Amino acid sequence: MNSLGISLKAALRSPLLPFWLVIALLPIGRSAELGTFLCLLGVIMLFARDPHALQQHPGARLLLWLLAAYVLAAAFSAVDAIRPGKSWSTVAALLRYVPLGLYACFAIRREHKLRALYVAVAMVIGFWCADAWLQAFTGWSLGGHAEAERISGIFGAHNLKLGPTLAVLSPFALWAARQRWGRPGLLLASVLVLGPVLLAGSRSAWLCYVLVLLGFAWREAGSPSRFVGWCAGAMVLLLLAGGVAWKTSSRFQDRMQRTLLALQGTDQSIDTAMSGRLDIWHSSALMFAAHPVNGVGVRGFRYAYPRFAPANDHFVVSGEACGVGEGACHPHQLVLEVLTETGVLGLLLWLAAAVLAWRAWRRVGAVARTRAFPVSLALAVMLFPLNSHLAFYSAWWGLLFAWLLGLWCAALHVEGDHASA
Repeated sequence: MNSLGISLKAALRSPLLPFWLVIALLPIGRSAELGTFLCLLGVIMLFARDPHALQQHPGARLLLWLLAAYVLAAAFSAVDAIRPGKSWSTVAALLRYVPLGLYACFAIRREHKLRALYVAVAMVIGFWCADAWLQAFTGWSLGGHAEAERISGIFGAHNLKLGPTLAVLSPFALWAARQRWGRPGLLLASVLVLGPVLLAGSRSAWLCYVLVLLGFAWREAGSPSRFVGWCAGAMVLLLLAGGVAWKTSSRFQDRMQRTLLALQGTDQSIDTAMSGRLDIWHSSALMFAAHPVNGVGVRGFRYAYPRFAPANDHFVVSGEACGVGEGACHPHQLVLEVLTETGVLGLLLWLAAAVLAWRAWRRVGAVARTRAFPVSLALAVMLFPLNSHLAFYSAWWGLLFAWLLGLWCAALHVEGDHASA
């Protein structure tokens, strides 16, 4: 059995299973919470055996500080929220991320376990990609029939998260391919993931995946001059893939034609190309101006939106986003989400967490940063501010964010295991 198979088997037979289940079950509604619940039970048993375990793990303490900023921003926003019940229930739900992340820190204490989890996640991504390719060729997948504009893969046509999720988690698949088959494996895996990301039709996912490729190009190059060469090669690959998709996929062609409307330069064409994002962002700016200190409350954006949108706003009138009379569900941009829902207080807490994370990453040293590379890159592209985003305080995207955060804190502080290298 090859090393990838051994690592996957180790992950499925070890305490890593509850944490891995969160990713494995992501496409199936709220079933991913099964993994979260099992992690909670694991943490309870851990502290029952060793009440002082937290003092022995710097990664676990780092996680608590980072989650404190995330949760406190939400708690401050709920004090005078537009919908107090919704905001406070969101704050309460966020607390489940604490045992999820702590479980990762204590279950992944050695390098071979970290590598096993990376491989197990890569296997999940490979399965999703195979299912997406099947849908691209036949119109069907395990998630059902594709919609007219894009493929949806195992997530289903009513849950269009395939593109963003694949793009964010793709570093694990590319890392595993690089470890097993070297650079040829990395290039092949890049192409196999690129197809579903393009055909899923999410422009934000396209940008995320470009950033992932740039991250691997920098890692492989080792010098600025070679990095330029790798970037040129990646650009050729993207252009070729885009050209093939343009000629063979009406879904991709439709999305690109809408995107190219932005080249006309008018406000209307740009807004159409961005699926109405400009209207949402304009209303978001007005919302923040009216609630600058602690925002309208987490998950309160949709309820406040009609007060700041024009009378004929498309999202309010059509109700296609969240429902008639509610408008857009969230700002579709991380910084605007933090500002509108948690205000300046929330933004300061997020920035403080970012500084703390950066200092922790720099302090652990080059070897630890290399071990944590896949999850560091995944978090970086997920949080890249010059992009549109899913809602970070939502139950689904927030869970993926917290999962990556817990894994990152664990990866920075694993103990070396040269026998498994």
